[in-house]
Formats: sequence, C-alpha cells, structure tokens
Amino acid sequence: MQTVTGFSKFSKQEKIDYLVNEFFASSSHTTDLLKSFWHPNQDHQKIFDEFSENTLTNFYSPYGVVPNFLLNGKLFCLPMVIEESSVVAACARTAKFWLERGGFSAEVIDTEKVGQVHFSWAGNKEKLFSYFTEIKNELLDEIKPAMTRMEKRGGGILSLELRDKTDLEENYYQLYCTFNTCDAMGANFINSVLEILGEKIKQKVDRAFSEDNLTVIMCILSNYTPNCRVKASVFCPIEKLSDKSLEMSAEQFAFKFAQAVKISKIDVHRAVTHNKGIFNGIDAIVLATGNDFRAIEACGHAFAARDGTYKGLSDISLQNGNFSFSLELPLAMGTVGGLTSLHPLAKFSLDMLGQPEAKELMQVTAAIGLAQNFAALRSLVTSGIQKGHMKMHLMNILNHLGANQFEREKAHEYLQDKIISFNAVREFVGGLRNYQ
Repeated sequence: MQTVTGFSKFSKQEKIDYLVNEFFASSSHTTDLLKSFWHPNQDHQKIFDEFSENTLTNFYSPYGVVPNFLLNGKLFCLPMVIEESSVVAACARTAKFWLERGGFSAEVIDTEKVGQVHFSWAGNKEKLFSYFTEIKNELLDEIKPAMTRMEKRGGGILSLELRDKTDLEENYYQLYCTFNTCDAMGANFINSVLEILGEKIKQKVDRAFSEDNLTVIMCILSNYTPNCRVKASVFCPIEKLSDKSLEMSAEQFAFKFAQAVKISKIDVHRAVTHNKGIFNGIDAIVLATGNDFRAIEACGHAFAARDGTYKGLSDISLQNGNFSFSLELPLAMGTVGGLTSLHPLAKFSLDMLGQPEAKELMQVTAAIGLAQNFAALRSLVTSGIQKGHMKMHLMNILNHLGANQFEREKAHEYLQDKIISFNAVREFVGGLRNYQ
C-alpha cells in the first residue's frame, strides 16, 4: 500500500484506479460497482460530483412520500429520504389517523439566526464597552454593502452587541449578532457579514488603543438558533382517539401515551431514543429538500438540554377530557440557495410541497417530526415497536438472504402473524430451499 499525493487533482477515473489497485483484490468488480451508481444523465452527475470533493460515485438512499398529510387545513404529500425501515409507513399511518381528527397545526414562533465574532483583547474592559457604544453605528454602516441583496428580500442584521466572556476565558469577548435571512439558509451571508465586522472592529480598536491590539479568533455563524423556532401540535377529545388497532380504550391509551412522554423528560436514556425518533421524521424531510440535517440535529439536541438536563422534545397535556400533543424546537431551514436549487430531487421536493416559503417548510418539518414521534409512542405503548418494524424489515432480511420471488411470497404468507426475527426468516427460507 502506497501513500498518494495530489489525489484531489486526479480525474475521477484515476481516483477509482488508485482505490481499486491499493485496497481491493478485484479491480474490475469494484470499478463496475462504483460506475453502476453513476447517474445516466451526465449533467446531473456533474452536479453531484461537484457537491463534494474526491467524489467517486453516488450513495443512494430511498426517496419515499407520505400522502394525506393535513397541516393547517392544507393537504400535503411529504417527501422523505430515509433508509430506516417503517419510518415512512409509520408517518403515513399517523397522517391518516390525524386526517380524520382535524390534522396537524403548526406555527412559526420566530426566525432569528445567530452569528459571532470571537476575539481577545487585554485592555481595559470599561474603555472597550464605552468605545463600542461610540462605534456601533459605524460598524453597522461598514456592513451595509454586504446587506443590500438580503435587505431587498426583507432580511438583514437584527442586532449587534458586545458580550463580555472574560469570566470564562481571559481577555475573551464576542460580537453577538442576530439575523433574519428570509427564505435562505443564510450561512454564507452571515459568515461574510461577520468577517467584515471582525476586520473593522480590529482596525478601529487598534487605532483607538494602540497599546493593546485586538486579536480576532474566528468569525462564524452559530448553528444553535433557539429563537428560530416552530411549534407543531395535534389536538382532539380523548374519546376521539378510539381505534380498534389500539386494543385498549382511548382513555387507557392516552394515559399510557402521556406516561411515555413524561418518562422522556426524566430519564436521559429514554430521552435520547425519544428524540432520535423525532429526527427520523425531521431528517428525512431536511434531506429531501436539500437542507442541512447535521446543523438541525445539533441545534435540536442542544435545545433539548437547554435547562441543563437532556429531555424529550415533545410535550403532552391531558386536560378537560382533551388530548394535546405538541413539539416545539428550533429549525433553521431555507428554500433558496445551497442544494435546494442545485439538487434535482430537492427542487422536485419543493415543487411537490408547493414551493413553500422557509416558514412553511419549518412548519411541515416540525409536523412530520411530531407525526413520527406519535407513531413510535403509539407502537411502544400498544403492540410494541418490533411488530410493525420487523414486518417492514422483513424485506431487508430477505434481500440479505438472496431470496427469490417464490421464497419472498411464502415468507410473507407464513410470517404475517408471527414474530419476525433474522433467525426465524433464515430458518424458514432454509427449509424451503432444502425442500426444493
């Protein structure tokens, strides 16, 4: 095995040749495998290649839809990109359940995003704060050229303040900024504005206090946006929850469901899995629309721990005979810029959603997170999570075993009323093969 230099400058074929020659015994099989996932449309493939670096091929994930999703009185068909069995089916089932009970509601609470200029300065603290008050408007004037396009859309910088962090780190301060980026995710816009602010405050402070130079450490947006927040909810009289598939009364179901939500507030082990289920729904929409699921997850989990203890994100209320289930969390999303306009299926997703503004996409995304959470909790407090999940997972097991069409049909028929496990499926398929 040899090290390689200049790898990023290789052509795609040269990168593949290096990989297969150094790490794989069968070069022809590996090359054919990688090329089999190339898009037949060369223009599309060029776009995919340029999303990232050192690209060899595409890694496919299933793109599914959830029909009949009623949100704020409007019917949607929601796109979901996810490989986990049963998530799309569970969301579709939940959409149908709540379609008959008034659907989902959602509202955007705020859309404020955050950026920071982190810097150090060893001079007199009181003098720095006094000087910042003098030059604040000058700093805002300095960034106006970078704000023109965003301000035309109705966005821009909302606030600029100097924050003292010297109790946490010697000589450490921040310029703390908030922004409205309208329908854009806004990362490049925010970072550009912050870098101008960092440059200008250094120039001004260094001139005013020549004996103490300011050092800009970094200028970067924050993915923690607790005030870019949305709330989704469902509501109905408890008696309307009645459904034969629950195999218990509506009152029993509501009580057990509420207990499950409350457990997510007091046990961190349960809270993490509870929130993971929420993000099963959220991430699938985020990916389908070309947004940044890593930023959204990081922010959501930080928000879940905002009180110093990590807790489940959803909330439940059983009052006056009513069932009220809700989810409130930060979702910084965009419908213009980034992959939203470059990825053909991200554009398709937004078209299918009716070209929503960022606020409506936030509402849709929160609602699908709530739907997935409802589906998971419903299964957990009734039949158990494995019954539905393993039925959906059966296809993966059969694919793993290389089952033919006859074996698939027989396995589905035989296992429809039985507990499904990998060993059970393998034994059944093995029995069929021995018999044949």
